[in-house]
Amino acid sequence: MANPVILTIDDDPAVSRAVARDMRRRYGDRYRVVRAGSGPSALETLRELKLRGEQVAVLVADYRMPEMTGIEFLEEAMDLFPAARRVLLTAYADTEAAIDAINLVDLDHYLLKPWHPPEEKLYPVVDTLLDAWATTPEAAATELRVVGHRWSAPSYAVRDFLARNLVPYRWLLTDDPEGGRLLKAAGATADDVPVVIAPDGTHLARPTEAELAGLVGLRVAPTEDFYDLVVVGGGPAGLGAAVYGASEGLRTVLVERRATGGQAGQSSRIENYLGFPEGVSGAQLTDRARRQALKFGAELLTTREVTGLSEAGSARLLTFGDGSTIAAHSVVLATGVSYRVLDAPGLAELTGRGVFYGSAATEAPSCVDQEVYIVGGANSAGQAAVHFSRYAKRVHLLIRGADLTASMSRYLIDQLDRIDRVVVHPNTVVAAGAGTEHLERLTLADTRSGETREVDASWLFIFIGAQPRTDWLDGVLVRDERGFVVTGPDLVAGGRRPAGWSLAREPYHLETSMPGVFAAGDVRAESVKRVASAVGEGAMAVSLVHRYLESQ
Repeated sequence: MANPVILTIDDDPAVSRAVARDMRRRYGDRYRVVRAGSGPSALETLRELKLRGEQVAVLVADYRMPEMTGIEFLEEAMDLFPAARRVLLTAYADTEAAIDAINLVDLDHYLLKPWHPPEEKLYPVVDTLLDAWATTPEAAATELRVVGHRWSAPSYAVRDFLARNLVPYRWLLTDDPEGGRLLKAAGATADDVPVVIAPDGTHLARPTEAELAGLVGLRVAPTEDFYDLVVVGGGPAGLGAAVYGASEGLRTVLVERRATGGQAGQSSRIENYLGFPEGVSGAQLTDRARRQALKFGAELLTTREVTGLSEAGSARLLTFGDGSTIAAHSVVLATGVSYRVLDAPGLAELTGRGVFYGSAATEAPSCVDQEVYIVGGANSAGQAAVHFSRYAKRVHLLIRGADLTASMSRYLIDQLDRIDRVVVHPNTVVAAGAGTEHLERLTLADTRSGETREVDASWLFIFIGAQPRTDWLDGVLVRDERGFVVTGPDLVAGGRRPAGWSLAREPYHLETSMPGVFAAGDVRAESVKRVASAVGEGAMAVSLVHRYLESQ
């Protein structure tokens, strides 16, 4: 982190050099002395310092400047760095104006020119001001900062993207004093949010996910045109395939449309994964897998959506949403599944504003002492209920069935039974939601009697089954009636090979109806929907890739 700044402003070059020289002579080892030749240029410097998260300790401004007086400058500077100590340089004839400024801009001191000798007239004053500033300095920012509205879907989308990609950030509301100062420094208003500010001062208003990925240093473009293996999807199966592919010498690239980890990456705690008796969060597991894949040399691309798959001789060609392509000898499809949308009146327009799909762990601290509603009866919903019970006043788990035994692991059911704050509501569905700026009410319906009741609610998290992201494979690969990719022996059930299969051999276990293209994890028909099995299938797919490549 750079040293705190002492900023001097004077339009007279000789005076400007002199005051900066005297300041550096005494404070240059601990503070960075920066000088400006006018009020406007000094304000621009302050805006850059604010965006970079640096500290400003003392402002020394000349009173008489043609574009902007020292008092006018200090008045505006207060909006950016209110904790900085303020000094006005003034001639003897302007002492009355300086005295008036004490009240106008909360002036800490005024110095008469000339200030020589500085040991008697300058340094004692600045020493005192620096000592006072050091007791209550503004915190220097070293992380990404996001300024946005509390109930804003775009603001939530930015925070969720950063959280899923394991990028630390500081969240500031537009009505927070510091949030307002950052908006001012960025030349933005509350209508421009979310505004994302990097530690180097670079800032983006309402960024796309691709722009955000570039800002935080995530790779978005492949380094080569051709690979041995392209893995599509960054959940446990995809990460498993990337780790094993790269570690075994294959030129491997993993392509993820949003963030690595998939649904498992959103889990607050996975307690039945082999080797973690105390449990592990989805974020921790994802972070370790990402670092492991990168260590072995795999490339990881984010914010790249694959929209097409085709054969190009012995190569397999993947098309991105922007029309660009990437080719490889082989492909592993590990696109996972997404939560189904809850089709109830009023919920669609409140998504991201109180209605969330998945655990949305970023929102948990905001739920302190509030009522939280969770829809779903599988493990992901149970893990979310345990997590939110640490913050919420009460967690209401709404399930369509009579109990949890048919859909949730026993260890989670037992855990929920021990948490007084979690209440399970059987035979209950959400019939509607309502609110203006955010979710305010839910209508709940009893599936047996049809009776409804209204409850006050600001937080609804939805985990209602899964659907594969495979529409882009329509007409390309064989899928079942629900859209899951059919592989291996299931392709030749009844003794018939899939249309277009030209090889003499039958498909390998995880191979799809296109030779050299494999499916692993939740996207595969009849797969076991567990993290461990997904990782295992990712590893198995790589061994089959080797077999396929050796046969070519």
